Amino acid sequence: MISTSFARSLSSAMSKALTKSNRTALVLGLYKDADGEAKYTKSTAQYLEKHPELASQLPHIIGSKFEKGAVRIVYDQKDYDVVCLTNIGKDSAEKYSELEEVYTNREDIRSSISKSIRALAEQSVSHVAVDSCGDPQASAEGAVLSNYAFDEFKTVKKDRVEITPYEIADNALTQWDCGVTVAEAQNFSRWLMECPSNFLTPTKFSEVAKERLPASCEVTAHDRQWIEGENMNTFLAVAQGSVEPPVFLEVKYRGDKSQDKQVALVGKGVTFDSGGISIKPSANMDAMRADMGGAACILGALWGVANLKLPVNVTAYIPLAENMPSGSAIKPGDVVKSRSGKTVQIDNTDAEGRLLLADALHYASSHQPVCMLDLATLTGAMSVALGAGATGTFTNSSTLYSALHESAKHTGDRVWRMPLYQLYTSQVTKAPLADLNNIGGGGKGGSCTAAAFLKEFVTCDHWAHLDIAGVMSNADEVPYLSKGMAGRPTRTLVDFLQKFSLAAFTK
Repeated sequence: MISTSFARSLSSAMSKALTKSNRTALVLGLYKDADGEAKYTKSTAQYLEKHPELASQLPHIIGSKFEKGAVRIVYDQKDYDVVCLTNIGKDSAEKYSELEEVYTNREDIRSSISKSIRALAEQSVSHVAVDSCGDPQASAEGAVLSNYAFDEFKTVKKDRVEITPYEIADNALTQWDCGVTVAEAQNFSRWLMECPSNFLTPTKFSEVAKERLPASCEVTAHDRQWIEGENMNTFLAVAQGSVEPPVFLEVKYRGDKSQDKQVALVGKGVTFDSGGISIKPSANMDAMRADMGGAACILGALWGVANLKLPVNVTAYIPLAENMPSGSAIKPGDVVKSRSGKTVQIDNTDAEGRLLLADALHYASSHQPVCMLDLATLTGAMSVALGAGATGTFTNSSTLYSALHESAKHTGDRVWRMPLYQLYTSQVTKAPLADLNNIGGGGKGGSCTAAAFLKEFVTCDHWAHLDIAGVMSNADEVPYLSKGMAGRPTRTLVDFLQKFSLAAFTK
């Protein structure tokens, strides 16, 4: 487990205040449904016992219309300049919603704490102590995720507050520190996804991996010559239209040295996707700087896994390239031979993600992982199907899906199982010129045919393809994330690896 001192210093370093103010604040939670009386968290009750003058004023302060997620700010208290009271909602120690497929009590805490942090950011405070609200990890996640802002290239930076837990026991402090770490892991993924593509090229992405990942991660950046030697021709087909050289990034983390079985993570790393010759419309094309979202989430998850010192072996396989139109770009109707030996007819150069992943999945499979997950902003069809509600998940293993689904319940970053029917396989294996076509289905079931295409290159018995196109960015769907690239589902990946049971996959 990550040391408490490291997590706190990390949180301080990554959310250091840029304001000159020394004002301090405290966030306290309480529970109140539409008709009920307010109930206090343990920390709130203790604080009010020490401050009877505030306790006596509280009914007037919160009023009768203190709705779930609302905040009330009180000034000039004895030990804090500002006290922020937040309504978590209905009191529930643990509440799983079958309909929502999440533990709603954890989501309520994340949301209410995040709203408090944002409200206090406008109060010129430099330090905020946060109530754990009975779930230190969820509270820390809500605070740290909402304190993030991407202002890398802005002259005037946004003020951040320093966040610490309020009067927390040592055993709960470990949970708080875990929450800080997994939230910072997601923030790292968000940062990578948000970076402009002229800054975060394939080469620069690999350099950032070497710079930012802990020493326990072994990072190897394979160049074009190595890629050619591995006969990764579908990967090279995507890269050949750009002047930026491709990179195949391999990252190894060995947290369990007692055995050599590993989990494989494969991430789509298209650092900019113009569509190639099958060029995209210009509107919103700037968002395609985040077409490496799969790679970003995997790197963020590895950062979290390594800092938590989890006892699991993980290897990431990340093909990095740009998809650009040029005189050397791949053309519709071209045929290439993949690493597996299967040939692919490329009828749409904007269906490039599956081409990179085909060779990467086959290479990863050759290392015989106990289970394998790939992440990719793969299809617009997934965004249409599920929107921002969940990550579409295709898998050949109910064991693997059950483990992912269980983790998603706790993180609030959901997964939803999608079909891998033979119907879709038949639609991508009917190519007039080659073994496979990189599009199929006549525009119908696009996410399903894409997954079926990938399945042709997988030999692992426990494999899942996570299409994260719908969760790539956040408008206002997730209240504790700001507008912009979302870094989803980084926390679900970390939780899955934290709870990973080798025995479940080796029966």
